[in-house]
Amino acid sequence: YETLDSIMKQDFGGRGLLASLPASPLAAVSASLAHAKRAVLLTGFPVRMPDGSITGETDGPSGTANLAAALTAGCGVSVVTDWSSYPHLEAALRFRAPQATLIRLPEQNTDNFIRTFIRDAKPTHLISLERPGKAENGHYHSMRGEQLDDMITDSALFLSAAREASATVISIGDGGNEMGMGTFRREILAGVPHGELICPAEAADLTLASGVSNWWGWGMAALLSLHTGTSLLPTEGQECESLHRVVLAGGVDGCTKERTETVDQLPMSVHLSILRSVACLVEEHLEQEAGRLRKAISA
Repeated sequence: YETLDSIMKQDFGGRGLLASLPASPLAAVSASLAHAKRAVLLTGFPVRMPDGSITGETDGPSGTANLAAALTAGCGVSVVTDWSSYPHLEAALRFRAPQATLIRLPEQNTDNFIRTFIRDAKPTHLISLERPGKAENGHYHSMRGEQLDDMITDSALFLSAAREASATVISIGDGGNEMGMGTFRREILAGVPHGELICPAEAADLTLASGVSNWWGWGMAALLSLHTGTSLLPTEGQECESLHRVVLAGGVDGCTKERTETVDQLPMSVHLSILRSVACLVEEHLEQEAGRLRKAISA
């Protein structure tokens, strides 16, 4: 867990938050995921383009699709997003997790939809990955402090509705303005620009931070691999193809606002180095477990 956490918390983007955070609760996350039966994944971070149009960023879709692919080995998965990121999730899920169900949040009567959806879905887990969180002032913000309310469908009710349904809420972010990151309020206020403005009001049950939110798609797939005894990670080729499809569907880099095959201004080579480290860690662990089993059988 310690090694995986250190891989995830490499801060290539220099955001400054990660070094101040406590160790991620990976033992608790792993134990919880082992009992996942019905998971709702929530993602989609909007970007306002120079011409005024709105689309979704490349951080979120492929990471969510990788997590969905790992979960569908033994769990029903529904992925929820809103209009700006829907085509990007559709492209990523079609490639990586076609068994998952993709749902678009309605822009009207959203709270009623969320309550009904959670009641009917009866999720054991709600997992948000790179989804804006509502701040204490009642608004959504980018890391720059830009207000996002006109760009996003209000999804804050998911957290309380999921808890009322006895679901475990797990949230993933990288900048301090994502859903559930209120867990780290003290660290966000102390070390993140605009922290008091952008920090979400609510905290998840289990909160994970990384240099790029997508990376925890691999990290959680790694944890799930421990329970299945086989690697659930994508290959490097699959990861490249997934991002390629997200960009073809209109996804943009959230930092540069350009349609490039980058995530948070980092080239694919950086992301693949993280994936490679996680894959090596999983392979090493699975080999060790296989060795222990062989010894037990021979004894």
